[in-house]
Amino acid sequence: MNLIVAADRNWAIGKDGDQLCYLPADLKRFQALTTGHTVIFGRKTLATFPGARPLKGRRNLVLSRQAGLEIEGAEVFQDLDALRRAAPADAFVIGGESVYRALLDACDTAYVTRIDAAWPADSFFPDLDRRADWYVAGAEAPLEHEGLVFRYVTYRRRP
Repeated sequence: MNLIVAADRNWAIGKDGDQLCYLPADLKRFQALTTGHTVIFGRKTLATFPGARPLKGRRNLVLSRQAGLEIEGAEVFQDLDALRRAAPADAFVIGGESVYRALLDACDTAYVTRIDAAWPADSFFPDLDRRADWYVAGAEAPLEHEGLVFRYVTYRRRP
């Protein structure tokens, strides 16, 4: 599996149930990478989507502890093992924090937007730079939006 995340310099990814910032180029990249694939996320992440609706052009798998939850346009799983069996190898884990942590070991590629800023946050992604089982496979040139500098970094799990 793959994962895709935007994180600040402290690996923060959210505050009060929302992203730390919105970068139009990053949103376009997210759409380009995930369209046509399966995306995996939690119920709280779904609430941040436009209209709190599943993403179009993708198979949506939602991990939730909430019994009996039904979401039109999505498949809901309470059991992590069942979700893993249902997810194809090219699926993208897209958040939030608990879903990333639960499925990080099932992923072999991480598409990370590193934002050169630091915000107060309450959600964090594991620091891949400090993990011996991950390495930087590539990094693109820095980009800028309204004074925020960011770059796309691809990490891969060591064999």
